[in-house]
Amino acid sequence: MDIKEIQQYLPHRYPFLLVDRVEELNLGESITAIKNVSINEPFFQGHFPQVSIMPGMLIVEAMAQACGILGFKTLDKTPADGSIYLFVGADNIRFKRQVVPGDQLVLKVEYVSDRRGIWKFKGNCYVDGHLAATADIMCADKSF
Repeated sequence: MDIKEIQQYLPHRYPFLLVDRVEELNLGESITAIKNVSINEPFFQGHFPQVSIMPGMLIVEAMAQACGILGFKTLDKTPADGSIYLFVGADNIRFKRQVVPGDQLVLKVEYVSDRRGIWKFKGNCYVDGHLAATADIMCADKSF
């Protein structure tokens, strides 16, 4: 999926759209997506000016956005259909290495389960093949 198709499934826009490309998608199973980390990201102005590091919670948010794409595609829904996929929680968050400008963050998310509209996913992020972060993510499928 390119950015135009991603925008059909995620309501986020600049500066909060954190998925640039989807490399692989297996409906109901898994997704591999990419976030290209640029020095032009607005959060680098304050986190931290002398040593730019991508905030950990934005790494988790990028994983959650990948979960949203997987959920929407699996359910064959889009925000245009009156549906929204909300990030409702994360457990077991671990940061293994810093993510800095010039890195390509590879987001790998696997579907775990869903019950009563709450979906659970297992997320891992990699930079240059090295584990950067992990999290168990929960999302809710809501209609509006």
